[in-house]
Amino acid sequence: MSLIATKKPRFSPKIQREFFDTLKTRVKDYFEDNQKSRFANVNMVLKTLFMLTLYFAPFVLLLCGLFTSPLMVFVVYILMALGMSGIGLSIMHDANHGAYSKHKRINQFFGYLMNFLGGFHTNWKIQHNVLHHSFTNVHGFDEDLENGIMRLSPNQDYKKRYKLQAFYAWFFYGLMTLYWLIAKDFRDLIRYKSAGILKEQRVYFPSAMAKLVFNKLWYVGLLIVLPIAIVPISPLLIVSGFLLMHFICGLILALIFQPAHVLEETEFFEREENGSMENNWAIHQLKTTANFAKGSRLFSWFIGGLNFQIEHHLFPNICHVHYRKLSKIVKETAKEFNLPYHEHVTFYGALKSHFSLLHQLGKAPVAA
Repeated sequence: MSLIATKKPRFSPKIQREFFDTLKTRVKDYFEDNQKSRFANVNMVLKTLFMLTLYFAPFVLLLCGLFTSPLMVFVVYILMALGMSGIGLSIMHDANHGAYSKHKRINQFFGYLMNFLGGFHTNWKIQHNVLHHSFTNVHGFDEDLENGIMRLSPNQDYKKRYKLQAFYAWFFYGLMTLYWLIAKDFRDLIRYKSAGILKEQRVYFPSAMAKLVFNKLWYVGLLIVLPIAIVPISPLLIVSGFLLMHFICGLILALIFQPAHVLEETEFFEREENGSMENNWAIHQLKTTANFAKGSRLFSWFIGGLNFQIEHHLFPNICHVHYRKLSKIVKETAKEFNLPYHEHVTFYGALKSHFSLLHQLGKAPVAA
């Protein structure tokens, strides 16, 4: 089944538009009153340097032959996995939303780091920015819900293999970035061409496919072939470390993004046959998104402020370093307009809700 329906959902801009108009004004006033830019600040630049160092420095030391014991090699790849996750959550993510810098080329430069995660920046922007952010938790359009292995929405058809998904989900989450590297990007680029999305985004398919192949080749050459060629250790150890790095990174990324939308509290939607939706876009984001662990500053720092997912979805073009302050404005405004503001006090609470929903969705629906 195609994951991209032919008629896109249309949110009504007139339904309770006062909420988002008021919120945008208050956020604009916050930046003006405090004389702040909505883009990265000094702390963001320092974080960028830290994450890039955490990813590249261990790898360079490995290539220099400083680590040859199996234990130290695995330590290198674990550190790289943390750096890889930090780049994805904190740097690449903001850049591909155009939120890192006011300069387009700087955003493009850091957005390209997606390719160091095994992905392809063009595909990521289509799936994440165009489909997920526009149609969050809408069946057939939000491709973050569609993987064929798990049932992540009550609107998806039930299959017996979903029965134990709450137990095996973590394993497939860990394979996420490897799947990007090996198959998903090729599959998605072809699908986006067939659905006309590449044309909408002014992406030329032959050129995009050539870039995709080139990026995969240099990535495999740099991360696998080069270490095997110059480091005096077993090739099996290199490959094992590489796989471990990807598994840890994939697991971290999935366990940050999934508890922001696939929860017991959030809502899931289907578009009407005429394409209309029951809410305006901003209210839809409040109903389909949740925050967690807002009080943990270190955790929030590492994951790029994505525990403030509501603020991110309402204002994806604002750098995440501002989300903590904006969350007070968003929460108060939502309360004023009697709208939901889903949040979990702890990350554990969000994970518990996520896996509880996976368990519920894994059960066979009761016949009417």
